[in-house]
Amino acid sequence: MQTLYPVLRRPTLSLEYTRERLTLPDGDFLDLDWSLAPGSQGQRAGGVALVIHGLEGHSRRKYLQGMVKALNGAGWDCVAMNHRGCSGEMNRLARFYHSGETDDVHSALTYAIGAGQYNRAALVGFSMGGNQTLKYLGEDPQRVPVQLQCAVAVSAPCDLAGCARVLEQGFSRVYQAYLMRSLRQKVREKHEIFPDRIPVDGLSRMTTFREFDDAYTAPCNGFRDAADYYEKCSSARVLEGIQIPVLTLSAQDDPFLSEGCYPYDMARGSQWLHLETPQTGGHVGFAVNGAAGPYYSEQRAVEFLDRFA
Repeated sequence: MQTLYPVLRRPTLSLEYTRERLTLPDGDFLDLDWSLAPGSQGQRAGGVALVIHGLEGHSRRKYLQGMVKALNGAGWDCVAMNHRGCSGEMNRLARFYHSGETDDVHSALTYAIGAGQYNRAALVGFSMGGNQTLKYLGEDPQRVPVQLQCAVAVSAPCDLAGCARVLEQGFSRVYQAYLMRSLRQKVREKHEIFPDRIPVDGLSRMTTFREFDDAYTAPCNGFRDAADYYEKCSSARVLEGIQIPVLTLSAQDDPFLSEGCYPYDMARGSQWLHLETPQTGGHVGFAVNGAAGPYYSEQRAVEFLDRFA
């Protein structure tokens, strides 16, 4: 219920975003939505937080807007990153975004820091965005900007193969079916633009992420198959490389996450990885103060950034 409750009951927030389009090295683009802290007056003199949505999300999702509002209230300017094809306009290339896409995270983060000449920055990622956050920090610590002080990963699927199995079981299949409808529609739209590169044969019969990733995510992004994609893009394999403080917040009743998404042993031996696993919270839920919030994930993110940034 924690997973569905905010989606169904949380009031829609009215944030005034200012959109910028960032052209990427491969010719594609990201739409970045800015929300400045009260009193910032567009000078961007404090810190900046890049906030990353989950699978088939965007900057207008309630969970993302709630986090942006909370961080703005704590004095942080925020950039809500829309992944390729998620901002309301289809991206230019045939390829999709995916759970291991960290080059785009790096491009958005470095642009945001440079745009306001910020001397401190933070990353906050939800679900897929949480896996990207952890993978980005651990796979190549030397390319992480020195301004990045800390990060928060909420409901991060660190073990992609394990999560794919979980989502094929029990009630979790309901969430998978909901997201698959959106993914299938996106493929149909891509097919209209790239009919030779994005086939739709068998698309309507696909019901699982594993099938979709085998047919589309993997080949569109240079992976051999779904298994290869899951292996190379799971952040669990690079957590040891993280060199800044990171809060990983994952509820024990999360219907998306496998056992491999709770790195207890790693956290016990790390000075950087702070793992919190409350009994309840669902997937990107954490509605402990009623529908309107603030939500526990937002409170903890603000506290963590206040402590380490």
